[in-house]
Order: sequence, then C-alpha cells, then structure tokens
Amino acid sequence: MAPEAPADRYRLKRCAVGFCVAVALVPVAVEAHDSRHRPDWPLEITGGQYMPVAWSDIAGWNDDNHLDAFKAFRASCRAVTARRIAEVGQKALGVSLREPCRAAKIADISNDAKARAFFETRFRAVRISRLGETDGFVTGYYEPIIDGSRTRTDVYTVPVYRRPSNLFVRGFTQSASSLPNNGPVYRKIGRRKLVPYFDRAEIEDGAIAGRGLEICWLKSQTDLLFTQIQGSARVRLEDGSTLRINYDSYNGYPYTAVGRILIERNIIPKDQMSMQRIRQWMNENPDGATELRRQNRSYVFFREVKLSDNDEAVGAQGVPLAPGRSIAVDKSLHVYGTPFFIEGELPIESEQAKTPFHRLMIAQDTGSAILGPARADLYFGAGPEAGRVSGRLRHSMHFVMLVPNSLDPLARGRTMPLPEIRPSARIAKLFPPKTQKPDDRKAAPQHPASSPVTPAGEPAGTAPVSAGKAVSSEAARLPAARPEVRSDRRPRRHHHHRRHWHRPAR
Repeated sequence: MAPEAPADRYRLKRCAVGFCVAVALVPVAVEAHDSRHRPDWPLEITGGQYMPVAWSDIAGWNDDNHLDAFKAFRASCRAVTARRIAEVGQKALGVSLREPCRAAKIADISNDAKARAFFETRFRAVRISRLGETDGFVTGYYEPIIDGSRTRTDVYTVPVYRRPSNLFVRGFTQSASSLPNNGPVYRKIGRRKLVPYFDRAEIEDGAIAGRGLEICWLKSQTDLLFTQIQGSARVRLEDGSTLRINYDSYNGYPYTAVGRILIERNIIPKDQMSMQRIRQWMNENPDGATELRRQNRSYVFFREVKLSDNDEAVGAQGVPLAPGRSIAVDKSLHVYGTPFFIEGELPIESEQAKTPFHRLMIAQDTGSAILGPARADLYFGAGPEAGRVSGRLRHSMHFVMLVPNSLDPLARGRTMPLPEIRPSARIAKLFPPKTQKPDDRKAAPQHPASSPVTPAGEPAGTAPVSAGKAVSSEAARLPAARPEVRSDRRPRRHHHHRRHWHRPAR
C-alpha cells in the first residue's frame, strides 16, 4: 500500500483545489440568504463551479412566463416522487426535489406571480458552469416529421430497427423497457460469450437484416441518421396515418458528431455549421455521405410508442416534453425535474438574429452528446420550423440552477481540507530575508516608486513593498565558508564478517 500513498495525496490535493476554486466563488453574504430555511445536506457538483446569486441579479428573471415553467415542473414531479433513492443518491440534488414537488402537487398556482413566488420560496438560485469557465453551452433538438412505410418498397429501402434480442447490457435484463445511452453494450453469442455489438457500418451492410426487427422503412440513410440524433420521430405512412417512434437503446459506441468532422476537414466553416448544411452536403455528396456517416459508429434502436398526433414526444424521464420548456441534460450529474434558468441571445428568428432568451427550463431528457454541469439541449417541438431553429443553435449561455432549500451550497466548502502550503512559501517563512544595514544601502540598487518589488516567497498580487523597504538580492551577504577541520584520530576500520549460509544437501 505504501507506493500508492503519494498518488492518493496528489488526487486529494487536486480534488481539494477544485472544490476550493468552486467555494471561492461563493460570496460570504450568502450565509444570510433566506435564514428561514435550514439546509440539511451539502451540494456537490462534479467538475463544476457554482455561485449563489440573488433573484434580482438574474437577467430576465422577472420577464419570463413562470406559469408555463411551473406546469412543466409539476409534470415532472410524478416521476420525481416515484424514483428510487438509489437512482439519484449520488447526484448533485439527490432526492431533494421531492420536497418542492410535494408542495407543487397541492399548491394553487393560477397566474405568473404565484408561480414565480413558488420558485423563489422553494428554491435558491445558483449560477453554475464548468470548472474554470464562466458560461454554459446549448444546442437544440426537435422531433422530425418524415415520410415512411410499414413495408419495404422501391422508394422506402432503409430499415428502422427495434432492439435486437441478442443485445446485452450488464445490470439490465434483455426485457428491460429502456436501456442506458452510454457504457458498453455486448452481443450475446450462445449462453455465455459476449463480444462488442455491431457498429454502424456493419449494421448498414446487413448484419442484423432479415430477423424481423424492422419497425418501418425510410427513404434514405440520412433521414435515419437525423432521426437517431434527435431520438424520436413522427413517421407519415402512405395511408395517411402517423407512426411514432422513440429511442430504446444503442449499440455501445460513443457518439461522433459528423458536423465536427466537416469542420475539421474544412468542408463547412464553423460559423456556417447547422443541420441543414450537413443534410445539404450529404444530399450533394452521396459517396462522401456514406463515409462520413460511418465515422459515427454509434447506432440507435427504436421502439414504437402509442401517441396521437397531438401528443408531444416522451423524454427520458418518462413524461411528455414541453416545447420551449424541456431540456436534455447530463443524467450522470443532474436529476430529472431540476429547473434551470438559461439566459443569453440565440438565433431564434433567423440565422443572424440575436433574440434575447431568458427562460426557466426543466430537465426532462438526456443525450449521449450532452455532457457537463452546464450543458443543455433545448427542445423546440416537432416539424420543419422547429428543426430549422434547433439546427442552428450552438451557443454559449448563462446557466442558473434552482436548488431546493434543503441543500446548502456552502456546506461542502466548510468541510473540504485546504491544499498544503506551497514549498516556496514554507521555505520563505523558515528563512525570512534579513534587513539591510545602513552602510549597505548605497551598494543596493534603488527601485523607483512606480515599480514596486514583491518580497521573495509572496505570491503575485499581494500588497506591494515600497522602494525604501525593498530588499536587494545583491546586498544579501553569504555566510562565511566553514574552516576545514583536520582530525588527528585515525579512521576506525570496520571489519565486516560475512555470514555463511549453509544450504541443506539434496
């Protein structure tokens, strides 16, 4: 165990520094924030920094329609109270949303003023971002409406597959209603053998064809790719009816953004990137589209859901998504049902527009590309217009997370150990610089008052030392050399006796 100790200390120091940075952003004045509430347990956000903020300091908070946000929040509350503690115990908010959810269930909220008072009374606002950054990042998604067929025809040749029976994820039964969207996925061979599942290229080449897994058929692989990216779709069938499909599982390979590849290859400039530009390039370059598409080895399987044309798509939380109010978040960090206020400017009206966007959103979905404490995918509904708006969103925004009052944003900072003193500072305290003697001042170079000198061992940014009190390194005297002392004593000779070990005769 001894060789592991330095590494453990290094990890502890690094963790402590990260939390200290986060806690350093917390104003002392927050200690008195709403003294009526007594927080029960601390708030911890992995990889994030947070700073409690007053409601009046949140730009656009008073201008939002809080009643719409309250309706979306209350829709999430049924799923919040039904979740097991083990499923959310290790996340930032844990089970703390249950208390405001119980209050929302019995509250009589009929107008915007009451809805805003509910959030301000039951929550505290915490500005959040990734450690070392100031803003979060948002993209958009929607539910495509595409043409398809229940059977294969000359026009509809691309299958939409349901989950294969030999797809296996550890910790889940093959009959589970839904599987995770990250982590390893295996193909089960026989009763015991597990190998990685087929990737996109293998599936497109027919690895699972002919097994009766086809839900429906689409016109092109591009239509299927964008349906898989969005996670759901409304398929207009030839008889005029609509088939609704939703995400069910994936093949275990990490998602690779094809748009990023086009940017790296200098095919589409970064400032022109959108889903529409990707689709246009793929339609104009069918051979290149096949190669590009297969760079994303991830492949999504769907399930058919019984929804009418008037129903919204169902998110990962299991509740219908609310256009303009639902977001997808990193489910490894956040709990479904958490309210986030997102503020900034987005190209809502046109590609060049800078439309003010300040809206309270509810975390009700997730995505394999949505990673980090301040990362969100904004849901805009179904149809072509929602697709145009969401397709051009790749913007930095301010994130404010609403934290239930039972959590204390400052408690973790009070208990975290501080990092050890830097060696230079420790040595400087052990060997303070000596003050100059009056007769040495002439030999020491004079520093002008406009360029203060920082004493050795003090970090930059400390109070400057005036020129009269500056200490010159040239004036510091070295200690005299120690005289060589010769001893008349003869060196003692040590006789080492070798111990002979006798091996037993064989």
